[in-house]
Amino acid sequence: MIPKIAMIGGGSWATAIIKMLSDNLSEKEIFWWMRNEEAITHIKAFKHNPNYLSSVEIKVPQENISSNIRDIIAAADYLILNVPAAFLKETLKDIGPEDLKGKKIISAIKGIVPDENLIIGEFINQKYNISLTDIVVISGPCHAEEVALEKLSYLTIASMDIDLAQNFADLLSTRYINTNASDDIFGTEYAAVLKNIYAVASGICHGVGYGDNFQAVLISNAIREIKRFVDAVHPIDRDIMESAYLGDLMVTAYSQFSRNRTFGNMIGKGYTVKSAQLEMNMVAEGYYAASCMHYINQKYKVDMPISKAVYHILYENRSPATEMRFLTEKLN
Repeated sequence: MIPKIAMIGGGSWATAIIKMLSDNLSEKEIFWWMRNEEAITHIKAFKHNPNYLSSVEIKVPQENISSNIRDIIAAADYLILNVPAAFLKETLKDIGPEDLKGKKIISAIKGIVPDENLIIGEFINQKYNISLTDIVVISGPCHAEEVALEKLSYLTIASMDIDLAQNFADLLSTRYINTNASDDIFGTEYAAVLKNIYAVASGICHGVGYGDNFQAVLISNAIREIKRFVDAVHPIDRDIMESAYLGDLMVTAYSQFSRNRTFGNMIGKGYTVKSAQLEMNMVAEGYYAASCMHYINQKYKVDMPISKAVYHILYENRSPATEMRFLTEKLN
């Protein structure tokens, strides 16, 4: 049976995923919820998202795009969650477990739910009684901007139900998207969260004046931090050098499209957190993740000097230059 799929969220990554799905599904099988009524009106009239990846043609019927989240959820078999993690609870505040019963939940969110300090899969499992075998995680390395340009990109689709992971991977696979299925739902999701923190660190280092040589040292240490943490949280046999881990970290830390690197660069150049957020007008998940991971790691006590340095800068107002100088003494 061909599933009906609903996108919950409206950013650039949502537009990119809609583009991928449109290559493999009939238009009538795709639904889209967005909060922004002006954007919905524009898309219905002109078939382009006015705010994100405006070059992409939106192949979703007018009647399948709505700001009524209950209607969109009710129409679908699979739900793709793609709102910033900080706003997920607000987005789903009127939705109960009965609304999600029997549905497959796909997380395209690279963040942790604040206050709960849970990755998206855990939050959906605990809050809405969705089995972990019905939850899927999308991870990179992949930037929405390159999907829009149809540049060859890779995705890893993870679920404890490997058949579900493979089935959904097939729905995203196109001539410019290669997909891999994985059963490491915890490792891929935590790695996707952590890489945003390290991309912020990479931007901070660039902002205060460090060069490419130090950036290489920073990222080689960052992948080891990721391994130590995911092995502590979910110790299974995994190759941390695979694209879902190392590849996703590298593209987020180095790419010109990386919001988290851009945010970190602004912090390194002397912007306050608030002024950087206002100027970017986009959510950098690494900002919220740094705080969440600080508290989560109080339980696991993993050695994570880079993540700790980012937390000190963003939440304790420590000098970026001074904190990075201290960090250089802890890396190798």
